[in-house]
Amino acid sequence: MNTRVQSLSKREQLNFLLTNRIPRRWLTFFMGWYSQIQSPLLTKFSIWLWSLFAEDLRLQDAKKQHFTSLGDCFTRELKDGLRPIAKHPERVISPCDAIIGEHGDIQGTQVFQAKGFPYDINELIPNLHMNHKYRNGKYITLRLKSSMYHRFHAPVDCSVSMVTYISGDTWNVNPVALKRIEKLFCKNERAVVELHSNHPTSCIALVPVAAILVASMKFNFLPQVLDLKYQGPNNIPCDAQFNKGDEMGYFQHGSTIILFATSNYQFCEGIEKGKLIKMGQPLLTGHLTSFP
Repeated sequence: MNTRVQSLSKREQLNFLLTNRIPRRWLTFFMGWYSQIQSPLLTKFSIWLWSLFAEDLRLQDAKKQHFTSLGDCFTRELKDGLRPIAKHPERVISPCDAIIGEHGDIQGTQVFQAKGFPYDINELIPNLHMNHKYRNGKYITLRLKSSMYHRFHAPVDCSVSMVTYISGDTWNVNPVALKRIEKLFCKNERAVVELHSNHPTSCIALVPVAAILVASMKFNFLPQVLDLKYQGPNNIPCDAQFNKGDEMGYFQHGSTIILFATSNYQFCEGIEKGKLIKMGQPLLTGHLTSFP
């Protein structure tokens, strides 16, 4: 058993060194350029090479089977009907396919990225008014592996009036890095999207966090791509309406979405750390009160 633990520790250390102790920003720029090269042969080779490291890559679920670039494959759409939506109005669905990470009750404004690694909502979301809403509420970390479907969707019927973009680093967001880099999510590039519904006391916010090789978020309702080259305003006004399950945008690779909810929500049965959840499946449930 000790030999196995030592072996895992060495593998974790190697993983951390290979994915973090490198020029993260320049590698991310390179990957952004490389993934947009329009070449059938290069694309086929790149996908084949990618599949050697991502055994759970399921391209048979994609709406199309031929891709013009590696980036086209990363941001693939799925065949219709593969992600049924939990329609019950009190259900909050997962906005993406993901591995469930740390989740639970927010202790005041403190949450955890990994065991023993706390951070404060104020350090992640620079908005005191918004932070107050989620005090003692719920949070859940949803990690999108590179092999997964990279698009994210509205978890409830809602509208969006503002996206806050926060430039930052591009640390890997895998479990190895989360156990070694304190307040990693607060260091990385990210966006804050608060979802408005007709239930004013029941609030939800999404925080998509970019990572190495990604650092690029595209919201369907914004004209600009939010990435390391973006130099526009941090607070971007918009006027977008969504039904539950509507697509909101996509990452260029894999990354993480942290979902915050007010205290009247509870996690649905079966929500466990390390478990795979698919977009459209129930994530939270709450007693919702509408106001005229």
